[in-house]
Amino acid sequence: MSNNLYVERRPDGSYAVTKPGAQRASAVESTQQQAIERARQINPDAAIHVERVRNTSGGNPDKWRKP
Repeated sequence: MSNNLYVERRPDGSYAVTKPGAQRASAVESTQQQAIERARQINPDAAIHVERVRNTSGGNPDKWRKP
């Protein structure tokens, strides 16, 4: 079992917490910060990967970042 969780922006603007290969989100929150906190509650030992939602000097929206 993978010890990763992903926080991804959904088309409606909410944020989903998903496990690798999952068909459904483990949780959906209205803000990215709430989704990160929920991911920590779901699995405190998980490596959390957060989808970038804008261009930065460190990466584009198609890249992942640490929370």
